[in-house]
Amino acid sequence: MNDGLTISAYEIMKKFPDEDTARIYLEEKRWHGQPICPYCGKEKIQKRYLKGYYRCLACQKDFTVRTDTIFAKSHIPLDKWLYAIYQVVTARKGISSMQLSKEIGITQKSAWFMLQRIREACKDDNNDFLKGIVEADETYIGGKEANKHDIHKSYSGRGPSGKTPVLGIRERGGKVKAKVLKDTTAKTIQTELNSSIARDTILCTDDHRSYLGNKYTHFVVNHSAKQYVDGMAHTNGIESVWALLKRGFYGIYHSFSNKHLQRYVNEFMYRLNEGNCKIPTMDRIDALLSKAFGKRITYANLTT
Repeated sequence: MNDGLTISAYEIMKKFPDEDTARIYLEEKRWHGQPICPYCGKEKIQKRYLKGYYRCLACQKDFTVRTDTIFAKSHIPLDKWLYAIYQVVTARKGISSMQLSKEIGITQKSAWFMLQRIREACKDDNNDFLKGIVEADETYIGGKEANKHDIHKSYSGRGPSGKTPVLGIRERGGKVKAKVLKDTTAKTIQTELNSSIARDTILCTDDHRSYLGNKYTHFVVNHSAKQYVDGMAHTNGIESVWALLKRGFYGIYHSFSNKHLQRYVNEFMYRLNEGNCKIPTMDRIDALLSKAFGKRITYANLTT
């Protein structure tokens, strides 16, 4: 039985059965009844004879609701775009391009492109600082050496060898941030901490040496000595984030290329921050749509 908060895949397809219903919905969400030129920002607009097309009488340029968005210059119908966004905000571990291509009847290549554009919209553009009690921890993403072909093995030891480090920072009871790093030196990690955490924050980490000597009130749990909780000091919250990310990595995607890794991380962080099932599904979709306007990434950007 529908609880009024969640919407099934069947219901989302009924809500947006074709391109026109999806376009009208997107126009309302973007312009609230008054189209605005994405080129010059003027509101003196003339509706064109082609459905969904408008002309700005100030700059004389034609545009649609797709212009200057993640949907720009895509031939995929907007109802399929909305279904893909629905899947991104509701699928706890994500959805693969192969699965999406089967569900909406497009090629795997097109589905991959759609999902990468949606992940671009998931990017956190806010520079707000986390505060209160904050946990920080690093993880390493990449295939297991034993599962790689010989030409891809690094032969440089166990542990994080051949993998890419990701730093995660979680405000207890609040937001999560994560950033792909070039290395885990003290300089790199503390630069990220300083750009993400308020000065009066209480920081909880493990005993990795790169966290030592920071400017925060700092509590450490000694994981190397099998210590995982010491009063208020623990990193259980951020480690639960890594558990979810790796379930998606191994269970859905199987591999993340270094080039696109930050986008996959953005997707998971967005779902954790905005995907609470207590928030109505359409509100979650609308929140992601609001970030899709004014962002665009081309296929060339993704593949070169």
